[in-house]
Amino acid sequence: MHQPLYKDPFTGEYILPWVRLHGTKDYYDMVAILEDFPSLHQTFNLVPSLIEQINDYADGRASDKFLNLTLKPPSDLTLEDKVFIVNNFFLANWECMIRPFHGYWELLKKRGFYHHEEDMDNTLRYFSEQDFMDLQVLFNLAWIDTSIRETDRFLKGLVEKGRGFTEEDKEKLIAKQQDIIKRILPKYREMEEKGIVEISTSPYYHPILPLLCDSHSAKMAMLGVELPQKRFTCPEDAVEQVRRGIKLHQETFGRKPKGMWPSEGSVSEAVVPIMANQGINWIATDEEILENSLGRVIRRDSSGHCLDPAILYKPYHTEAGEKKLSIVFRDHVLSDLVGFVYTTWKAEKAAEDFIGRLSKIHDSLEDPEACLVSIILDGENAWEYYKNDGRDFLTALYARLSNNQLFKLVTVSEHLNNHPSKDQLPMLYSGSWINHNFKIWIGHSEDNTAWDYLKDARDALIEYENRLKVKGERLEGEEANKIALAWQEIYAAEGSDWFWWYGDEHSSMSDKEFDELFRKHIKKVYFLIGKEPPLSLDVPIMLEEKLYEPSVKPTAFINPFIDGEISNYFEWLSAGRLERTDYGVAMHREARGGIVDSISYGFNVKSLFLRFDYLHVIVPYKQKWEMFINFLYPKMIRIKISVEGEKVDAKMLEKDSATGEFVEKKKMESVAAKDVVEFEIQFKTLGVKEGDEMRFFITVDGGERGLERWPSKGYLAIAAPSEDFEDYNWWV
Repeated sequence: MHQPLYKDPFTGEYILPWVRLHGTKDYYDMVAILEDFPSLHQTFNLVPSLIEQINDYADGRASDKFLNLTLKPPSDLTLEDKVFIVNNFFLANWECMIRPFHGYWELLKKRGFYHHEEDMDNTLRYFSEQDFMDLQVLFNLAWIDTSIRETDRFLKGLVEKGRGFTEEDKEKLIAKQQDIIKRILPKYREMEEKGIVEISTSPYYHPILPLLCDSHSAKMAMLGVELPQKRFTCPEDAVEQVRRGIKLHQETFGRKPKGMWPSEGSVSEAVVPIMANQGINWIATDEEILENSLGRVIRRDSSGHCLDPAILYKPYHTEAGEKKLSIVFRDHVLSDLVGFVYTTWKAEKAAEDFIGRLSKIHDSLEDPEACLVSIILDGENAWEYYKNDGRDFLTALYARLSNNQLFKLVTVSEHLNNHPSKDQLPMLYSGSWINHNFKIWIGHSEDNTAWDYLKDARDALIEYENRLKVKGERLEGEEANKIALAWQEIYAAEGSDWFWWYGDEHSSMSDKEFDELFRKHIKKVYFLIGKEPPLSLDVPIMLEEKLYEPSVKPTAFINPFIDGEISNYFEWLSAGRLERTDYGVAMHREARGGIVDSISYGFNVKSLFLRFDYLHVIVPYKQKWEMFINFLYPKMIRIKISVEGEKVDAKMLEKDSATGEFVEKKKMESVAAKDVVEFEIQFKTLGVKEGDEMRFFITVDGGERGLERWPSKGYLAIAAPSEDFEDYNWWV
């Protein structure tokens, strides 16, 4: 269970509401459901920065913009307030969280599944004061777990009412919300005291510990990576993050944690003694770290079944002086099935598949009782993509596990007490649970800029402390408090989440807020030590208009037949490709699942070609959807392609210099849809000649399946090739 620190360091306001909303939808019921299945022991990891924020909300100290605008009477809403509500109060899974509420769904349709800021004035005309009242209530109601709504008379009454809510309804709803949040941490403590769960912790602000110890540790898995200008080597910060995390954990749950989930499963040789010396007995990470630590591949068949079960399904250990740190490695496939794949399956079928896979593992082992299958995933993010908030799936799975003699659900410590590790790792590979490297958090120009800003602020703080010491001033009272607060801002800025959103890998509707929060933490350091912050901190690190570098680029001319079919293997063989990034973890996602799985692109001397492949889970797709190919340079042109099954229509629109609006210029003929969507546009149509650079990005409006942007940030740049392109691979 993990959320970054959303509190603005200057105002104290929470910028985003996800602690509060996941608190009412996920954190309580995920552990409370085990009261019905007490034999199923589980390990829950609660990140300290999340605990801090839960306490703030429970004690009434936390306030966020979403909450403030919920409580505001519709008659008092300003135009800015209304725009914010219409833009943000549909941030929930449309199919699983909005559609079950008929009134909520109608409001979404009224706003439109796909809307532009320039249309906002027109949209707001159709929203009455009652609509805003209903939206305030329904947004917060949808973010309460279904099991809580069904067992609470008042909440159930709101669901049945559907529309026409009152101020009294809203005030009681928010009071219920706070009541649920107050019960979260006591419930975890109660369940641990009963022996049903084990609670582990993480470094306080969820930093990537290996990068705190030495940013050059990224080189082990990322040869040739471009690193920040200033090397970050601050193992003492890693120690403090671990120490503070353990301290808050003990204060909250009345006992020290035995286990730790290192943020994002990030490990290295350097972090082992830090955790072991703080009394941690075990940590967990991904099977790919095990592979690289052992120097061998863990084989799987075409269905994902592990062919080396004796290697994966047991704990290992590494040593730090006289102390031993046990490590368990998650089954990547089983974990991601729960996190991503079963979301679209019927609950019974998904549970049966999971049990079948466990049975296959059991049958492949010589001594099953001594073996541990570790299933580790985000505790909150998957469930909004399941029907009924995952309750149906979890109930079906837990019922089967309760009555199956082959399996026993244990906490990590329970297993280690009965089956201590016998195998020592020869070394511990430096990487995370995402592709066994640190690419998400370092290496991109945005990531590196953030690391340099962090290092500069930290150096300024140390210089300030040293200057006071040279003067012989005692660090006490208000001065000592300022320095302590400045260090707290440094530790908060070291959190992994800011770096998660920098770079090309991830994007959300809150990118701007994450960027601002990171820079505010850095600025606050300078403010506390009385030093003028660098002007660069007023400029967003995250720049929208930037070149995106795809991993697969065109290598030769292509000449595909535009028929909506992949006629032969070689048609698109030399094309470049943009691929959907689907890592093993994610934060709040806005889209419902999307339409497009990948986009292939290439060219010959005369034309640019694009191919859009559907996600395999929706093929064949017959619903209507649209995409826009947005050319930014050398001139503003939009290609609008509308698809419905095999019917497809394409138009070229240009921006009118007088009105600023896009107007239709011509119909495009070279487009086809069937198994895939294929499109051709001649360079002369775009006004492009040999050597000219084109910049563009693509937006997809999947209606109920959500919105997509390719690439997620920035633009793709292609130069119109010359006839000798294949000799030189002309690429910008």
